[in-house]
Amino acid sequence: MTLDQLPLGAAARILSVDWQALVPEEAQRLRALGIEDGAEVKLAYRGVFGARDPIAIEIGRMTVALRRVHARAMQVEPARVQVP
Repeated sequence: MTLDQLPLGAAARILSVDWQALVPEEAQRLRALGIEDGAEVKLAYRGVFGARDPIAIEIGRMTVALRRVHARAMQVEPARVQVP
């Protein structure tokens, strides 16, 4: 599944990013923010109008706003629930 398909409030791990689908400057900015393979993210917000942009994700202690086109370039797997 891609990051834009993740349910609101769900946590996931980024499996891969299609860097070729992004403008090089945007890809560089996302890498600088820690968005890369293996990063753990949580979908915090999804826009409500039209294209439902922007999408906000929590990564570490940051909240980062992304466009849906960026989120579509990221393959994720939902986080596994740990049973105590």
